[in-house]
Amino acid sequence: MRTKPQILLVDDDPGLLRLLSLRLESNGYAVRTAKDGAMALAAVEAQRPDLVITDLRMENMDGLELLEALVRTAPGLPVILITAHGSIPDAVRATQNGAFGFLTKPVEKSELLAQVERALETSAAGTRKEDWREGILTRSGRMEEVLNQAKMAAGTDAAVLITGESGTGKEQLARSIHRASPRASGPFVAVNCAAIPETLLESELFGHEKGAFTGAVQSKPGLVQEADGGTLFLDEIGDMPPSAQVKLLRVLQEGTVRPVGSTRDRHVDIRVISATHQDLRQGMESGEFREDLFYRLNVVNLRLPPLRERREDIPLLATHFLDRINATSSTPKSFAPAALEALLESNWPGNVRELQNFVERCAALTPGQVISAGQVRRLLDEQEGGLPSLATARDEFTRRYLAQLLRVTRGNVSRAARMADRNRTDFYKLLKRFQLDPSQFKDGPSA
Repeated sequence: MRTKPQILLVDDDPGLLRLLSLRLESNGYAVRTAKDGAMALAAVEAQRPDLVITDLRMENMDGLELLEALVRTAPGLPVILITAHGSIPDAVRATQNGAFGFLTKPVEKSELLAQVERALETSAAGTRKEDWREGILTRSGRMEEVLNQAKMAAGTDAAVLITGESGTGKEQLARSIHRASPRASGPFVAVNCAAIPETLLESELFGHEKGAFTGAVQSKPGLVQEADGGTLFLDEIGDMPPSAQVKLLRVLQEGTVRPVGSTRDRHVDIRVISATHQDLRQGMESGEFREDLFYRLNVVNLRLPPLRERREDIPLLATHFLDRINATSSTPKSFAPAALEALLESNWPGNVRELQNFVERCAALTPGQVISAGQVRRLLDEQEGGLPSLATARDEFTRRYLAQLLRVTRGNVSRAARMADRNRTDFYKLLKRFQLDPSQFKDGPSA
């Protein structure tokens, strides 16, 4: 992770760029430069800086146009404009349109450093020394943008919906938002809606009274109540059954929860963060996900990019995972430079989680101290054509198992669901997920 705040200087005057760079670098800042607005936008896209300082008057794209583009594409990124005395009215208007402030030429060193310090204090970079984003390593401009939005959202109680493919780190981001929020001292309660059977999910979430159902030998507060004063994280929210969706909506609307079997509401003060790899809008169209609940949960939407969209992070993450392994190993290992290039060339459909698993495999199966490019390529070939990942193997088994049930029952979903010890609704969801059509098994052998 970066330790120095990064500043992007934009000016078509090479002499001024050198002067300002020297002043900032001598005071502990990391500096990148761009000679025009187009180059600056490309630099921000590649790696988001903590502050942009740009001249007002430049060829092609001037400082005002650059400011407008950054307000659209990098909200929250502070921008300081440099202007001549005669252009001060333009600079004042620019501050009204989103600029943090302006400096006049010739730029005084003390004023430059004072403005930079104030600007960084207002940005997420000003709190980078804090541990709110601990464990999230990135050099990606896209990821920095997501983190900046997460930091801003953390200061509010707005509901956050995190979307992204499996393995991109949705729960880790949720925990970071909690750490950065005023609720950080309160509990963080994580619930995987797909891992709890539908028959138990409501009582687990909302609690139950003694005798509410068979086996309820005593009253039990639910996870919603356990999150009181803190954050409730609902992972795989797209798998929440309709009955639980209705109750969750009431919690969000009224700030109360009613345990199963109770006639009395309990007040709760929670902030909800949810996550999914599914398309909830498609779920709304099919009637599987409530539209009113979606809009309650989707106040702030954060999309985590897959690893293929942040390839610059692959060497950083791979080295980090290997360092963690080395910390508990008697024979520390390292990647050869060509090995890191081989990792960059590979696809990672399982995202960060898959990369971490692969690094562990490299460390375990490399006899020497250096993991070579040849070793990486061999293990990648084995991964693609040999042993699948655990998630892939589990999905393949589930698909074969469901197909076998349908063959045995000749496509009778009710019988197949009973044999699998799953309710009919849940069983239909599994069939839909694995694209199995019961009608295609009507002529199969019957048990």
